[in-house]
Amino acid sequence: MRIPVSWLREHVDLPAELSPEELDQALVNLGIEVESIVDLRGTVTGSLVVGEVLEIEELTGFKKPIRFVRVDVGAANGTGEPQEIVCGATNFAVGDRVVVILPGGVLPGGFAIGARKTYGRNSNGMICSVRELGIGDDHAGILVLPEDVPAKPGDDARPVVGLDDVVVEVEITPDRGYAMSVRGLARELSHAFEVPFRDPGRSPAPGATPEPAYPIRVVDTVGCDRFAARVVRGIDPAAESPTWMRRRLTHAGIRTISLPVDITNYLMLELGQPMHAFDLDALRGELVVRRAVPGERLTTLDGVVRALDPEDLVICDAGLPGSVAGDGGVPISLAAVMGGETSEVADTTVNVLFEAAHWDPVVVGRTARRHRLFSEAAKRWERGVDPALPLVALERAVALLTTYGGGTAGAEVLDVDHVSPPNRIVIDADLPARRAGVPYEPGRTVALLERVGCAVAVGDGRAGNGNGNGGRHASGPETLVVTPPTWRPDLTDPADLVEEVIRLDGYDKVPSVLPVAPPGRGLTPEQRRRRSVSRTLAESGFVEVLSPPFVAVELFDRLGLPADDPRRTAVRLANPLADTEPLMRTMLLGTVLGTLRRNLGRGHRDVALYEIGMVFLPRPGTAPPPAMGVDHRPSDEEFRAADAVLPDQPWRVAAVLTGEVEPAGWWGAGRPAGWADAVEAGRNVLAAAGIPGHRVVVRQAGYAPWHPGRCAELRVDDVLVGHAGELHPAVLAELDLPPRTSALEIDLDALPPAPVVSAPRISGYPPALIDVALVLDAGVPADEVGRALAEGAGELLESIRLFDVYSSEQLGQGRRSLAYKLVFRAPDRTLTGEEAVAARDAAVAEAARRFGAVLRGA
Repeated sequence: MRIPVSWLREHVDLPAELSPEELDQALVNLGIEVESIVDLRGTVTGSLVVGEVLEIEELTGFKKPIRFVRVDVGAANGTGEPQEIVCGATNFAVGDRVVVILPGGVLPGGFAIGARKTYGRNSNGMICSVRELGIGDDHAGILVLPEDVPAKPGDDARPVVGLDDVVVEVEITPDRGYAMSVRGLARELSHAFEVPFRDPGRSPAPGATPEPAYPIRVVDTVGCDRFAARVVRGIDPAAESPTWMRRRLTHAGIRTISLPVDITNYLMLELGQPMHAFDLDALRGELVVRRAVPGERLTTLDGVVRALDPEDLVICDAGLPGSVAGDGGVPISLAAVMGGETSEVADTTVNVLFEAAHWDPVVVGRTARRHRLFSEAAKRWERGVDPALPLVALERAVALLTTYGGGTAGAEVLDVDHVSPPNRIVIDADLPARRAGVPYEPGRTVALLERVGCAVAVGDGRAGNGNGNGGRHASGPETLVVTPPTWRPDLTDPADLVEEVIRLDGYDKVPSVLPVAPPGRGLTPEQRRRRSVSRTLAESGFVEVLSPPFVAVELFDRLGLPADDPRRTAVRLANPLADTEPLMRTMLLGTVLGTLRRNLGRGHRDVALYEIGMVFLPRPGTAPPPAMGVDHRPSDEEFRAADAVLPDQPWRVAAVLTGEVEPAGWWGAGRPAGWADAVEAGRNVLAAAGIPGHRVVVRQAGYAPWHPGRCAELRVDDVLVGHAGELHPAVLAELDLPPRTSALEIDLDALPPAPVVSAPRISGYPPALIDVALVLDAGVPADEVGRALAEGAGELLESIRLFDVYSSEQLGQGRRSLAYKLVFRAPDRTLTGEEAVAARDAAVAEAARRFGAVLRGA
């Protein structure tokens, strides 16, 4: 929820010089999560001024309307001469006042404004639209200031268009629905700063009259325990919402629609009371509030036809065609969630029926989730709305509509009230002190609860609603009987009151006592992941090494990194162990290759090494660390300054292999290591980290120090996590390493959390084994072909594996053959030959559709 601070100031006397930082801290101390605080004055930099249009010259010969405009901007441009601007909008005339940004200014989004020649004329600045200023979505034309705005050419336009405010965005937890309004936030801030609060929800409002504003029957008084309504007749349908209201709605992120609808949205934000405006002339009979009947349907305001559930609450019109006497009418609104198309306020509406009700939060929450309609109204209803607000909201809505839209307010007031009084809670006066360890005096506890809005009386343990008194049934002054206010439906138990006392007194006053860590807590998920990766590589024949994290300056040149490669920016040690290695590594592979060279120098030929360790990535723009002596303990500020310049230290895994992975012997020739072994090791690492194979994509890439034609990038959910393949021949020659040496490096911290894996279903039925060989362009990755086959084969496919890659002149230039082993199996039966062949054909058809593949020999 986003709210301008100026709106809050109407109801609470905030300090005049309140900074965004102080506001943020106050809200956080109250337990309200702050998403952002934006000072709108900083969203537009440079000269943003009011201008008056003096002359307009229509330029011809272009595909769209172009105007050359001379605008009086006073002395804002330094010369006092009119500003010449080329503009493509046509919704303004001579004499209109507009908003002009002069050269050197920057609009939201980093859009810099300068002087340039365009359409054959010099344009110095820009005349702005609402969207360009970031205060709305309207981009149909530029912003023309209303005649009643007291501003002259050259004045700063920020106060005129609302860019002199501060907008705070907060995230309200489900139990704090009262804070989803200006009223609620202002009350909370009055607690934080101990300043007066003016409650707009306590404004006087007329009660129900003998004659109702409109005939309404509430059938379900549990789902709707209060329903109020008033009528305004004869409004001007063309009346626009006042500028101040549109501005506040825009700052709050709500689109302006029409005056009656804008009023309901405005009051929802101000009071926390969602409302609805009906076109009175579109109603045909008595309104009925009831549960939906199976088979009923409703077209909501978003144009979607919705099948209603018997649990849904609906407002029905008993006079519409299709209604039968006594049946409850035809639904025209999904109560508390979204209105219907048939009764919405239109451009021709002259008579309006305002509705303000109180709905059951559980019913509304289920309805919103069932229909996936998480409207602003539904969000408030499911968190709890003050049932005392309907008449106040109606009085305010009627006053606003008659003030800005004309018309006459009806004297009749409908108020069907079945609201139950709040339950009383019995609590020991010393319970907050016992729970928090803070010596709250009984008087302090009572004062804090009364500040929340509770009525507190001294009573005995027999009073109340049976919620208990925190563990004792005591009588006398130690027991308090607390009646929560109507706007706090979340206060139901003694623990809730304890939380309010602690919250308002200050969480910072609760002593921090660290518990003794129990033994055997176990490894963290990151530690378990690293151990799984290490064990997998070791079982694959790799040997773990631990290399010092220090590297030489010339290492980056020897690895062939480009001059602009960010890995060249490294942390330099002030006191290195060796002057030849003064830098901290930014990639793990460099130090592992050094260890490989050392092993090869010792006479080893077939070597496979891996290391799991941290790299050190400097933070750009950091100042030098503070100098800390040894004569005293550094202060907290010095520690924070030192931590701020520490480099990021993500965990990575790197592996290298050279020589033979399958040794030669009397049984036959061996097999040398190659790029495919490095790629397969990368797949094994990701599998050991808990990443399912279908989320891993392997693509050809070019990235130093790998060979550009034999390098693969590894992606998880389309996020680059590492590279694998054969090292560049120039790098191998520079480091004196054997040809075909291959390597991989993967950022373990870039991997997403491992999902929960369900136990696989084991089928006892025999598999169907089918091999397919596809001929297609050599540039198509085998991994993508395998995915296409798997998607085409469907659920019967158990596994797929590439076992042969073949190319020859007979296949054609730029063509190759990929052969896959497909295993089909059903969990509940033995597959027939026809089923297996059909699944294979579907897999081949999908590969043919995507890549033009054909069966080899077909």
